[in-house]
Amino acid sequence: MTITRTIVAPPVAGDPAATPRSRAVNLRALPGRVIIWLVLIVFAVFSIVPMIWLILAPSKTAQELTSQHPFSFGSFAQYGVAWNNLMLFQDGRLVTWIWNSVWYTAMIVFIACATAILAGYALATAPIPFRRTLVIATLIAMIVPPVALVLPLFIEVSAIGLYNTPWAIILTSSFYPFGVFLAYIYFSTAIPKELYEAARIDGCGEFATFWRVALPLSKGLLGMLAFFSFTATWVNYFLPYVMVTSGDILPLPVGLGVLFSATPALNPGIGASILPIRQPEIALAGLIVAVPILIVFVASSRLLARGVLAGAVKS
Repeated sequence: MTITRTIVAPPVAGDPAATPRSRAVNLRALPGRVIIWLVLIVFAVFSIVPMIWLILAPSKTAQELTSQHPFSFGSFAQYGVAWNNLMLFQDGRLVTWIWNSVWYTAMIVFIACATAILAGYALATAPIPFRRTLVIATLIAMIVPPVALVLPLFIEVSAIGLYNTPWAIILTSSFYPFGVFLAYIYFSTAIPKELYEAARIDGCGEFATFWRVALPLSKGLLGMLAFFSFTATWVNYFLPYVMVTSGDILPLPVGLGVLFSATPALNPGIGASILPIRQPEIALAGLIVAVPILIVFVASSRLLARGVLAGAVKS
């Protein structure tokens, strides 16, 4: 008796007759993919078009801005003209506001990130009492609208004598419950607890374990904390507006609010102004606010990607 064995060769990749089922699956998924791409393209257009207009607007005069195509380019020299016109406001006070925002933001990002990552690490690893209560309190602080905290912070700052000083902005803006919770989640899930235990067995204390084990492994977390803190601080308007009144210590967003309210381009009720600040100058001021955020995002994009994916795979 002869036994015949039939050997079936595996399907060859790219063979049109070998994958009819996979083709059917791909065809069924095609409408969903098309819809997803269309939605992404629409959102990209709505996000990119205003930025393109903002970049091109200062290259034209006020007359050209209204008479020419919105996306036409004027001249590079007009950028310098618009900048010089902005510098005429209060003898170049714009440079002071830019410098104030730079060092305010640097201090706030440093304090916020340092306190958030230390607090998150302590909540995740240290045997502290009432840990669950502290985590819940952090969550509650996250969902409280920042506007609701302005009045209590104003009363506190006034009571300790810091009103109308740079520290009124720096200390109040360093409150970062979202960063604390994000660090808590990261240190609880992304780093194996065996690493902490091994460091303690080798004789490391809590701070040494944090400094030698946890911190070197949390570069992605630091990138996320710094980026979100920078973005929120750089464009923050209401809290600094309440905390300071002196023109010499105003940050850039509040200073630009003063500038815009003093020009008839956005406030026709004040009548004529001797300063040549019109729509192109205002567009250039908006560009000054937007460009640092773009630069920081591009510079920290790799760290942001690592931070987003941190903890996605169980160790």
